Amino acid sequence: MSALVTAAVAAPRPAQAFCGFYVAGSDAKMFNDATQVVLMRQGTRTVLSMQNHYEGPLEAFAMVVPVPTVLKEGDVKTLPNEVFAKVETMGAPRLVEYWEQDPCYIEEPRKYDKSTAVPSEMVMESGSRNGGSLGVKIEAKFTVGEYNILILSAKDSTGLETWLRQEKYSIPSGAADLLKPYVASGMKFFVAKVDPTKVKFDGNKAMLSPLRFFYDTEEFTLPIRLGLANSQGTQDLIVNILAPDQRYQVANYGNVTIPTNIDVKPTVRDRFGEFYAALFDATVAKNPGAVVTEYAWQAIGCDPCPGPMLDGNDLATLGADVLTGAGKTNDSFSAPMGNMVLTRLHARYGKDIKDDLVFKAAGAIVGGREFVRDGNKLEEGARPDTNNNFQGRYAIRHAWEGPITCKAPMRGRWGGPWESIRTQIADGGSPKAATNLAFAPRGAMALPTVVQQDIPELALKASAATAVVPPANGAGSASGSGAPINATPATPSPAKKKGCGCQTDDGAGSAAVAAFLVGLTLLRRRRHDKR
Repeated sequence: MSALVTAAVAAPRPAQAFCGFYVAGSDAKMFNDATQVVLMRQGTRTVLSMQNHYEGPLEAFAMVVPVPTVLKEGDVKTLPNEVFAKVETMGAPRLVEYWEQDPCYIEEPRKYDKSTAVPSEMVMESGSRNGGSLGVKIEAKFTVGEYNILILSAKDSTGLETWLRQEKYSIPSGAADLLKPYVASGMKFFVAKVDPTKVKFDGNKAMLSPLRFFYDTEEFTLPIRLGLANSQGTQDLIVNILAPDQRYQVANYGNVTIPTNIDVKPTVRDRFGEFYAALFDATVAKNPGAVVTEYAWQAIGCDPCPGPMLDGNDLATLGADVLTGAGKTNDSFSAPMGNMVLTRLHARYGKDIKDDLVFKAAGAIVGGREFVRDGNKLEEGARPDTNNNFQGRYAIRHAWEGPITCKAPMRGRWGGPWESIRTQIADGGSPKAATNLAFAPRGAMALPTVVQQDIPELALKASAATAVVPPANGAGSASGSGAPINATPATPSPAKKKGCGCQTDDGAGSAAVAAFLVGLTLLRRRRHDKR
């Protein structure tokens, strides 16, 4: 989570949450337009990985983050950027697009082949200038990649603020008050100063290497109040948590799952981020102060998959190489990769936030799948289960438009694009992920006009809803999601089932303190098709 420092722009922009704050080597303002954080947790160990896209002056700046222990050089490393894109896409809300298959086609019984299943010299001075008298001590100092890192302890928040100012940092106004509870609890401060001579820039945007560090604490919390020092107002916070066999939710705020399995009109295709932002805002308005669960799925696959899946190397990069079962540094990672669960939590809050986030283990849930239950009805919302298979999934459906020549047509079998239009669909009907949600347009989309059904969780009624053919008699559906075009085919040959979105059967399928810097992110899930 990353604090968004006020940008020197005329129009206000949404803030991305940050558990620490940025301090600059001048009075120039800085802007962080996106931050992603992934937390990996097992036993008492937390691994925090964070990615920042910084926009602002080219002179040195630093980020300040509270940490529960004194970190050593071996505890901190830089990561490749690509893994964060994978995580964000994995857990993001997805839009699928389905075409009804020929109602007269009689398909051969499908057999589930288990063999094809996814397996389960800008070093900062040492504070000699009144550092001791201010109660600030440098506990450790080292360099990792383009970052010169200090680990500080402080006896007084005002002394820490004064020390930073003496070191020529223009820190946010009121920082001492926000630092006070962290100093009082004995936390240390991770200060990562960037050497611009080691950084690649795209225009005036620094392409910073992601940072990862780990620590051991009994409590699993995320300090978010310090990020308010740089807040413009409302902030979006997305927390991605990876843990073996375990979903997480917050313990000190309300929890709610995002409404899912909602059919939408084709106009949503080119405005999916805007649609989802409206749905999310309506959910928070209905559940003030709640944190929204958007994804909880086994980290061994996904269905449908809007992008490349995570693999064992990605999980090791994000912290599986240092995870422990008992919080001992020399322990090895004790959980099979297939048991990892990705939880995506999303909060939107302002300066009235009172407490840091505290996480607790939660039971497994399912929902948001192309799974038919209770007759012809697609599953709605979230419900308890033995495995985690929950996602925010939204669908555009095209009813069959070709001739129906048989006496007993089978309606509501959904799959990929019709043969006659398949070549016209550039992406082949792939699922679409809603990413960078903190910057999605807001306020212009009226939900009732774009949904094809009522949303009971929000007491929302669809206006002029168009009925969609329900799945037939519990029949499975194939997937395919993606592109425009709704053409009337000639008599098409049956479309080969492909992609994601298949029916899943009822029992199937299966971060003291701190994870600090949370923004937009994603993982994957297990495909289950018990036929």
